[in-house]
Amino acid sequence: MLSIIIPTLNAAAELAVVLGGLQDLPFPAEIIIVDGNSSDGTARIAQAFGVRLVQGPRGRGRQLAAGAEVAAGDWFLFLHADTRLEVGWAEVARDFIDNPDRRFYASYFRLALDDDDPAARRVEDLVAWRCRTLALPYGDQGLLISRAFYDHLGGYRDLDLMEDVDLARRIGAKRLRPLRATAMTSAERYRRDGWWLRPARNLCCLGLYFLGLPPAWIGKLYR
Repeated sequence: MLSIIIPTLNAAAELAVVLGGLQDLPFPAEIIIVDGNSSDGTARIAQAFGVRLVQGPRGRGRQLAAGAEVAAGDWFLFLHADTRLEVGWAEVARDFIDNPDRRFYASYFRLALDDDDPAARRVEDLVAWRCRTLALPYGDQGLLISRAFYDHLGGYRDLDLMEDVDLARRIGAKRLRPLRATAMTSAERYRRDGWWLRPARNLCCLGLYFLGLPPAWIGKLYR
């Protein structure tokens, strides 16, 4: 069984569309929403879709780890609450899961942004370069990983930031594979923070992380 784990915090604007795309899957699956005590209608939407709702400690890494702790699946798909998977993703994921040689590998989706601005295409190209060159997919690209491999790696750590980079580095470039499917993610953060400024800030934070600065310090710059 596949456990789809989604951390949320005031995600009502996007969650219904995301959950709608996760229905009628061609394999047994459970959906777990790990909510950080949202003040909007996030919990109500989760309950309307009949998915499992867990209240977890606020912080994306902590929420992801909390979801994995209660999950029943042999495989995990960690997914952000503003990320929609394209039609046909489940068949691609099933091919990966059904391959016994992939039990100690992990995979991620290609990133697409829901904006027609040419700047969105530049961001997508930058993300593709980062994944290809540095083997560092971020959490908004999803992460498909077996429970056995996740447990072997020690799971998500209690970090204020860079929890996805930290886990990707422990997985290692040789054991990360891109899936032939796309994750469509909200571009609202880029529209709000700037098409150039936000990627520049992200790369700056990544550089500081590689230099060994504590994620809590980097989080102040990120926010």
